Amino acid sequence: MVRVKKGVHALKTRRNILKAAKGFRNGRKNKEKFAYEQLVHSYASMFAHRRDKKGDFRRLWNVRINAALRPLGHTYSKFIGAMKKKGMEVDRKILADLAQNAPAAFERLVKQVTA
Repeated sequence: MVRVKKGVHALKTRRNILKAAKGFRNGRKNKEKFAYEQLVHSYASMFAHRRDKKGDFRRLWNVRINAALRPLGHTYSKFIGAMKKKGMEVDRKILADLAQNAPAAFERLVKQVTA
């Protein structure tokens, strides 16, 4: 069996780890072992927070819709319930955008739902 030296691959791995750890503080940016450990934790957080971001935006849209509904004399929960009863399927992202950028169109939609 031919002997395989792994120097080239080890250097490439080390280089990639340290490149990814650029900007970390203390030994986590230049010591391979600490950098790798921090990267594992960082990647786990990145994965989880990509999921959390979806919930964060949904909460933001709910607040914006509710803020636009209050002056019209409605609440968010009753408005969403009325929309579901009418069978209207407009997602919260679009509703929040309408409430913020096109208040007249949003008001017409609210009147149509609550009528």
